[in-house]
Amino acid sequence: MSFSSEVKEELSLKVSAARHCQIAELSAIMGMCGGVMISSGDRYRVKIQTENLTVARKCFTLLQKIFNIEAEVSVRQHRLPRKSAIYTVLVKKHEDAIRILQALKLVDEYMEIKENFSAADNLILQRTCCKRAFIRGAFLSAGSMSDPNKSYHFEIVCASEPKAEQLREIICSFDMDAKIVCRKKYFVVYLKEGSQIVDLLNVMEAHVALMNLENVRILKEMRNSVNRKVNCETANIHKTVSAAVKQIEDIRFLKASSGFSDLSSELRETAWIRLENPDASLKELGLLHDPPIGKSGVNHRLRKLSDLAETLRGSKEEHYYD
Repeated sequence: MSFSSEVKEELSLKVSAARHCQIAELSAIMGMCGGVMISSGDRYRVKIQTENLTVARKCFTLLQKIFNIEAEVSVRQHRLPRKSAIYTVLVKKHEDAIRILQALKLVDEYMEIKENFSAADNLILQRTCCKRAFIRGAFLSAGSMSDPNKSYHFEIVCASEPKAEQLREIICSFDMDAKIVCRKKYFVVYLKEGSQIVDLLNVMEAHVALMNLENVRILKEMRNSVNRKVNCETANIHKTVSAAVKQIEDIRFLKASSGFSDLSSELRETAWIRLENPDASLKELGLLHDPPIGKSGVNHRLRKLSDLAETLRGSKEEHYYD
């Protein structure tokens, strides 16, 4: 089972205690994958169609708990090449369909089909708990998550831009930065930051999935931290080795040119110690002096030796061109 499926399985078992939250969640499911059928005699039927068993199961449960309606559930096989099952939850009775549509604010007083897309004005989304339930229903119906071991990506696909904008507003009301992208004929509300996806799982009350994602994030951060330290140490070692090679080259050049005859006793001592200990660090070189000197002292002398070598090279080049 994918991580996304695990999250949906957990959410499908979460049923809010409050009726208003149940209505909000059913409203999201209805908005994402529901429809209304009107017969020639103005008889209404409500149908919710999905390829996800967890959505059909949650929808059936909510209809039973909110309205005490036993909806008809059917399943049929999708045509080739996908061969996936399609689950249909159908409310055939006109009176029951009207009750559902009125509770979800999908019909007005004149029985005209409508849907209030504004998060600010929609009466069923005034409470924070109802917004949580609405996001949960939307994700169950049309959402997906990537495997956190590979990447962080959370998205909910909406059929229209107003629905996507409403959903984005609701998610952002929890201090998140959800964005919308157009993909073919759909509008996708998405999050890409691991920390915000964790927060949204908490909003939807998917606490088991949250802990699993946090464990993955901690492991990833530890690996990244170790990699950064290894890379940093490798770079420092490379820098130290390169510096030591350059120092030895300069000292050998001075030795071949003047035999150290022009060097002070301090510089001569440091030059010999560096030649005899090519792999030693500055601290180790300092301890080999008599008396011992610090890292800054060793570095100062080696830099002076390098400057002398560069000066000598320059004078030789001038002499050569003259």
